[in-house]
Amino acid sequence: MTAPASPADFKAEAKAALGRPQLKIALDRATGLLQGRRAQVLAEYPEYAAARDAAADIKDHTLKYLDHYAAQFQAAAEANGAVVHWAETPAEATRIVVDICKRRGARSATRVKSMLGEEIGLPDALAAAGIERVETDLAEHIIQLADERPSHIVIPALHKTQEEIAELFTAKHARPRASEAVEALVESARHELRPKYVGADVGISGANFLAADTGAIVTVTNEGNAELTTALPPCHIVTVGIEKLVPTVASTSIFLRLLSRSALGSEFTQYVTFYNGPKRAGDRDGPEEMHIVLVDNRRTAMLASGMKDMLRCIRCGACINHCPVYAVVGGHAYGSTYPGPMGSVLTPAFTSLKEAGDLPNACTLNGRCQEVCPVKIPLTDMMRQMREQQWREKLTGARARWSILAWAHLARRPKLYRLATKFAVIGMRLFQSKNGRIRSLPLAGGWTGGRDLTTPAPRTFMNEWRRGRRA
Repeated sequence: MTAPASPADFKAEAKAALGRPQLKIALDRATGLLQGRRAQVLAEYPEYAAARDAAADIKDHTLKYLDHYAAQFQAAAEANGAVVHWAETPAEATRIVVDICKRRGARSATRVKSMLGEEIGLPDALAAAGIERVETDLAEHIIQLADERPSHIVIPALHKTQEEIAELFTAKHARPRASEAVEALVESARHELRPKYVGADVGISGANFLAADTGAIVTVTNEGNAELTTALPPCHIVTVGIEKLVPTVASTSIFLRLLSRSALGSEFTQYVTFYNGPKRAGDRDGPEEMHIVLVDNRRTAMLASGMKDMLRCIRCGACINHCPVYAVVGGHAYGSTYPGPMGSVLTPAFTSLKEAGDLPNACTLNGRCQEVCPVKIPLTDMMRQMREQQWREKLTGARARWSILAWAHLARRPKLYRLATKFAVIGMRLFQSKNGRIRSLPLAGGWTGGRDLTTPAPRTFMNEWRRGRRA
């Protein structure tokens, strides 16, 4: 798999993305469709507001008593016959998974989509160990064939057009596709993947939720590939973040209703599966072994910081689908597993503000992400807090610091501010092009390099306000 860009490369990657017209086509198609579906399905769900409040309360309660629920989950899962492992770091988590595979002499592993696996670098770890990795989710299969990284947490191949996928399948699949129709592409992928399910030595999955009272692993999919990945191989390995815990099986119901509506705009997903340990005596199918790797990776540190609310996240991707920045640069520009608003908070929390400081600044603070989040995560508030932290720790670039200081100087002096605004409006209008917009402007190349700037009105709001008072 090709190496991802670093979060530190965000500005350069975003600029490059703006020059890819096919990317913009793919993003517009997908995000527009997802936004429309979500709005429609929520309009038919009058309990949505109450469900959001309840879901946020359940998550807050679980996080407050996370040590209790983690211990309860481990005891219940082990009583079901599963083996529970704890991993503090990504390296420790991948070592546990690889060691299990090696002990079983595994040569191939099927994997059903898990962003936690991407987060800890599991694909690279399996490759380094000489274990064939087979991605079974259709979108992840596309990504694997293209030797790329996911660009979205729910639809990893969202950045690719249908035409590009058809060309990829023609080049990579043993059985040629019949046409570019979606049904033909799915049929081609099915014929490619089915033998891989049967021949896999290990099945690796993530989890959407962990029920503490029963030790159940809950997965949510739309293709049925999770069931084939986890039931056919003799060993099932789960890699999951500790924040996925919820108190009871019953409490998962509210999240299942919110997740499908927020992610894909459907009332309920096609497959919801509860795994309660390996195959028991008398069971006709299922794995002989089940291992659950609970991963921290700085999540407990987030509990003690101002980033605790981010651990409510149920990975629906609604914030990404409604982000105007993501809609023009896509997911790869963020240089991390999690793109968009959620990534702008999670990536600095998992790494550092020094390394990923551009991400919380890649936001207009329009608030759409916060508005659509099904568990009420205050995303824009947290990005604003990160910016304030950057300022305090002097991580903001010199040019940006001087610009902010200059603006603050003007803002504290209303008369000077209004005078400067007046001359700025006059100056900006001198750069107006024939179409009535500004295509290039000194000191604003970061904006006009990728988009036109609206020409300001001849009179400022304050001028119009005073004029209205005199009338």
